Amino acid sequence: MPRRGTPGMIEFNVLWEQYGIMHEKHKKQLLILTGMSGAGKTVAAHSLEDVGYFVVDNLPPELLGNFWDLMNTSEDFEKVAVVIDLRVKSFYKDLIDEINSLEDSGQTQATIVFLEASDDTLVARYKETRRLPPLAENGRLLDGIRDERRILTPVRNRSNYILDTSKMTTKELKQKLQSKFGELHKPKFGIEVMSFGFKYGMPIDADIVMDVRFLPNPFYIPELRPFTGLDKRVFNYVMDKDETKVFYGKLLDLLLTAIPGYIDEGKEKLTIAIGCTGGQHRSVSIAQQLARDLSEKYPVDITHREISRYLRK
Repeated sequence: MPRRGTPGMIEFNVLWEQYGIMHEKHKKQLLILTGMSGAGKTVAAHSLEDVGYFVVDNLPPELLGNFWDLMNTSEDFEKVAVVIDLRVKSFYKDLIDEINSLEDSGQTQATIVFLEASDDTLVARYKETRRLPPLAENGRLLDGIRDERRILTPVRNRSNYILDTSKMTTKELKQKLQSKFGELHKPKFGIEVMSFGFKYGMPIDADIVMDVRFLPNPFYIPELRPFTGLDKRVFNYVMDKDETKVFYGKLLDLLLTAIPGYIDEGKEKLTIAIGCTGGQHRSVSIAQQLARDLSEKYPVDITHREISRYLRK
């Protein structure tokens, strides 16, 4: 064993410090989401899922240790959140002890987020949903809220973050949580451009549907009829028409204006469907050009739903 002050001891100390740093970095993140009923825990849980957390709702505190042991044996979960509230009646008296026990093990970095709102706000929310808080016996809404607030005071005092949602919209709560706990995760946004034929039914999963049946139809040009919008001759016929040029310019301008708004609202996938009668000529041509132009700014996938009906065998 090297003596203090020797090169061997210095090397040992450096290695031990490096191990400690690495050990700290590899602690798994446990987020405990709790607080007043009606304060927004469901919205918060969905927001955390959107930034990469594995979320378990309504976990009894006495199972927290066993649950965390299971998470630690898996490499699939780095960020885990559990929602705990008074739906489990006996739980809060055990919660702090369970958290302390987990942190003492040295493998867990636990953070408690406590959501609350004013009595007036909670009363208004419960009246809107026609539900009662967990402790509202005999239908006394305000008494139930006050009893719950009193029981949760020790947990509130132990919390790392306290968020008052009284004046927050759903969007504001989501943005606040994601900006705090989702710094390493940027939601991916992508666009799917789809061509289809109205005679085969509209796509039920489309966000935007554009009908291009008013454009000149290559179907009535005998030498173009057998082909699709993937053929250069058909594509040029559709896209070179004056009415197509005017329409397409306005369509592209509309989409480039609207898409940033969809992103701001948290949408991760936007499906734009372009339809003509059979999904063979006009819709395919417009979809091809649209995908090409939008891909200059966003990830784009393109699907031609009916194309297999027309490919020459």
